Amino acid sequence: MRKIILASASKPRQRLLRQIGLKFKIFRSGVREANSLGKKRCEDMVIANAVKKAKDAGGHFSSGVVIAADTVVLVGRKIIGKPRNMKGAVSALRLLSKSPQWVYTGIAVFDIDNGKLLTDFEKTKVYMYPLSERQIKRYFKKISPFDKAGSFDVQGPGSVFIDRIEGCFYNVVGLPLAKLGKLLEKTGIAIL
Repeated sequence: MRKIILASASKPRQRLLRQIGLKFKIFRSGVREANSLGKKRCEDMVIANAVKKAKDAGGHFSSGVVIAADTVVLVGRKIIGKPRNMKGAVSALRLLSKSPQWVYTGIAVFDIDNGKLLTDFEKTKVYMYPLSERQIKRYFKKISPFDKAGSFDVQGPGSVFIDRIEGCFYNVVGLPLAKLGKLLEKTGIAIL
């Protein structure tokens, strides 16, 4: 089995990789992610961020396959990333509960041994129920929003906020597994 490196400290991403039976090392990339679209499309931005993380991690290992990802939430043309403070988290969750949002994840798989870089992205539409200020405050007493794009988790208490999801559920968690599996197959790593 080839060495797999996850260029992320994200607990949900780690759980997802374990869920599909992968063994991996964790490398926390220090790459600064772009978080503004300018004239770019959202998918271009998240792929570029994932590529930066994959190449950064790849430079620290002599062999193996790096998996990197970047997830953001988009409302209109506004990017909602991980909040910097509680005020930003409350503001983000308030905005997200008022209108549907798109969750974008860029994936980069970097085969260190041959320098091959594979990329893809996924987008999923999420509809939330309207939230009261009281619900938002109670929610943030239970969870920390600082490691979550959009300030909420879809697998924990935040799941009760979701009316429906159109597209890949695992993308909302942080890693679209079907698309990742297809990229890994091209490096010789078969999930099944």
